Order: sequence, then C-alpha cells, then structure tokens
Amino acid sequence: MELGLYTFADVDPNAANKGAEAKRRVDELLAEIRLADEVGLDVFGLGEHHRPDYMASAPATILAAAAVQTKNIRLTSAVSVLSSDDPVRVFQQFATVDLLSNGRVEMMAGRGSFIESFPLFGYDLEQYDLLFAEKLQLLMEIRDNEIVSWEGETRAPIRGRGVYPRPLQDPLPLWIAIGGTPQSAARAGYLGLPLALAIIGGEPHRFAPMFDLYRQSAAKAGVDPTTLKTSINVHGFIHDTTQSAADIFYEPQAVVMNRIGRERGWGPTNRAHFDASRGPQGALFVGDPETVAAKIVAMHDIFKNDRFLLQMAIGPMPHKDIMRGIELFGTKVAPLVRKALTEKAAAA
Repeated sequence: MELGLYTFADVDPNAANKGAEAKRRVDELLAEIRLADEVGLDVFGLGEHHRPDYMASAPATILAAAAVQTKNIRLTSAVSVLSSDDPVRVFQQFATVDLLSNGRVEMMAGRGSFIESFPLFGYDLEQYDLLFAEKLQLLMEIRDNEIVSWEGETRAPIRGRGVYPRPLQDPLPLWIAIGGTPQSAARAGYLGLPLALAIIGGEPHRFAPMFDLYRQSAAKAGVDPTTLKTSINVHGFIHDTTQSAADIFYEPQAVVMNRIGRERGWGPTNRAHFDASRGPQGALFVGDPETVAAKIVAMHDIFKNDRFLLQMAIGPMPHKDIMRGIELFGTKVAPLVRKALTEKAAAA
C-alpha cells in the first residue's frame, strides 16, 4: 500500500498582508514535500481551492517546483476542480510537471468540496453535473489520443487538434476523487479509473460499500476490478505520544471544521467529539506512530485500499509540528504498516 500526505495549503484568512502569508506557506509547503520525499513516503497531494483560507489555487505550478526539488515521491493534485477548468490546460500543465518530475506526476479530478470556482470562472452551477461529466470525458480523450476530436454542450468543439506536450508516462495517471456520492463511485468504476474516497467524519467502515459499488460497476462495464486502485484520504496527525498528538492537532482541526461548519450549517465541534473521532472506530488518525499504524492496518482490512493519504497540515498547524509528523510518518509509521501488511499477505 502506498502511503502519503495531502494538503490544501491552509493560510490565515485574516492576515493583513496576504502576499507575505502566501509566501510563508509556499516556502513551508515545499519544505514539507522535500521531507516527505526524504523519509520515503510514496505520494504528496495538493488540493485546488479559490478561497482566502487556502493558498493552492494552482496546484500544478507548486507541484512543478516540488518536482525539481524531489527524487522519488509521486506528486498529485488532490483535487483539480475539473468542472471549472479547461481539460486541455489541465492536461498540458500536468504533462509538463510529469516531464519535470521524470514521470512522477498524477492528476486527481473531482468536482471539489466548494463552489467558489464556478462564479469565479464564469460557469453556471445549474450545469454542475454536466460540466464534470463532459470535461472528464474530454480529459480522458486527450490523455489517450495525441490528436483530439471532441464535441459537447459545455465548450466549443475540438476538431482534429493536437494537444502538447505529451507526458513521459503513457497514459498519464488519472484518479477520480469523491466525497461519498454513490453515483460518483459507480461512474469511476464504469470508466475504469482509480478512485480516492475522502473520509473526514463519521465511522469509516460505513463507507466500505462505496468501494463495493465501484468494483461492481467496473465488472459490469467489462473492467477487471483487480486492476483498479483505491485510496482513502483522511485527517490526522502523528506525534511522539498520543496525548501530544491530540493536544497539538485538536485546535487547528477544530478551527477549520467550525469555519466550514458555519458555512454549511453544521453544529460546532468540541474536544469530546474530537476524542471520540480519534478512537478505533472514528475517522481521525491521531496518535503516536504505533497507534496510527495499527489504525491504518485495521482500515486496510476493511477497504483493501491500495493507497492511504493523510491530511496533517490543517488550519493553523505549526510548521515544526507538521515536519515532526512527516518525519514520524516516514520513519516510524510506514515501516510498521509495511511490515504488518507483508506479514498478512504471507499468512494469506
């Protein structure tokens, strides 16, 4: 199983000098990606947003910088908001990063967890589903063919035009990311694309039927489900002790969840809810290396996932603590997980 990290590059939305705040965060972010590479993690993902609390509105640009500063780690968007972007440009940007990285980049497409990009780029929310469906179809067409002919309702047709550069990887890996919508899971299976499932609340085992539906849909479409990859993407934090991990992570995570909750009508979170969520059946992966490794292995027993991505850099998390968490993830957690899964496979 691949192990990695993802982030939205959170910044202080109330900073007086937003340029200086963005500069601070981008410097820290590149240091985090370099460390993740050095300690042997497999993947680093960066999510696209267009809000004052997140810096990464152009993930491909930052991943390009990371590509030339790293050696082994795979780099992916998490996600690219495909519905409000141009699939031609998305492909060109990630193909370019693929060349810079010597074949280590991926695209992760999704509809996004917020809608601010639609009015920003002039798209009609009434076409929310159609935009994603058509643009995903076009992106797959571009990925599979140098010369593209395509026609739909949401943009001008392309008639026999070449799309360049072509990436080093052929095909350029493309994942679908979802937040729990069954139709989206079924579509990914039907299209034969890898699926990433975000689980940031509730009891994770309740999401397992999503992967069952995904694999069933693939089989019905003539796609061998055993060839498809799956990922679970979660919130969590690793520190030297479980108590210190919880104490450091609670406040930043609560700041973010309460801010989003006010926008969406959720009730406020509290420490009791947080502590319950980091228990064995909860969605948070918070603790010392042994605790987090055991939970990752336990969830793998349920989901049989090929990838596990952890979001530690949430809200006002101190950079030094994120760096310590990355170090422990790579040097302590990853070896424990890999050993446990190897032993399980041998026993099976």
